[in-house]
Amino acid sequence: MSEPNRGAPATSGPMPAAQTAVGTAPATQPAAPEPTPGRLPAVYLGHGAPTLIDDQLWPVELAAWAKEMPRPKSILVVSAHWQSAPLTVGAVNPAPLVYDFYGFPERYYQIRYDSPAAPDLAARVRAMMPPGEPVAQRERGLDHGAYVPLLVMYPEADVPVLQMSMPDLAPQHLFEIGRRLAPLRDEGVLIMGSGFMTHGLPFVHDYWDGRPGAPEWSAEFDLWAAETLEKGDVDSLFDFRNRAPGMPYAHPTVEHFAPLFVALGAATDPSAAPKFTIEGYWLGLAKRSFEVR
Repeated sequence: MSEPNRGAPATSGPMPAAQTAVGTAPATQPAAPEPTPGRLPAVYLGHGAPTLIDDQLWPVELAAWAKEMPRPKSILVVSAHWQSAPLTVGAVNPAPLVYDFYGFPERYYQIRYDSPAAPDLAARVRAMMPPGEPVAQRERGLDHGAYVPLLVMYPEADVPVLQMSMPDLAPQHLFEIGRRLAPLRDEGVLIMGSGFMTHGLPFVHDYWDGRPGAPEWSAEFDLWAAETLEKGDVDSLFDFRNRAPGMPYAHPTVEHFAPLFVALGAATDPSAAPKFTIEGYWLGLAKRSFEVR
């Protein structure tokens, strides 16, 4: 999500611990806790907008979810905001964030998230792809689809993070990429698809003042997605453009739904019901998030 604020709730809480008063990470940090042994889940989450960090509820929900999960050794993020063919891994050296939004107050362009790079993870991703799936590398920093949720989930910025592009928006292709990445979960890697369960920005102007609820198309799509995931009907999910109610309003463009397929492909059993961790609406958009094991 990268629209301007347009009346979204004003700042109402403290800045995350990963920032100082002007939005920069601390110069020195204590030693990071050890990763938790065992298999990590794969997750799909809504990342909101830069203003997510000021919301009263959503950051609390994301932080609680992170604490419930095993602590990752590293994080692989597939964000709605990076489509690049061929499949491309991002910066493996320190790189500035990508402020891929416009019209927000200046302080959102001063935020820092100085997580360690993950060159070893980039090498693993490259090795896991078949000959027909070349992997490029680009020194591109994290975009807001990656760093905004991480600011509240891992505020100390002490977990190595790698961002990976979506080479296209074909559900079956992204699902297959996720399937190939699934063994990373046994290596302590949290696979994170970051998007938004509904993302009809042109059609939620009545909700920019922060009123509760959602338009009918957003609620219908959200309910359909939840029921279809619970049934394990992967084929219907693949064909969401034609089968889901609320389309095309829920996703006039589909890049915010697409990361779901990478996470689902990385599941041990994609037909098993996921664990829904966050539900409800934000500015009329469904923020439903889940994890798969």
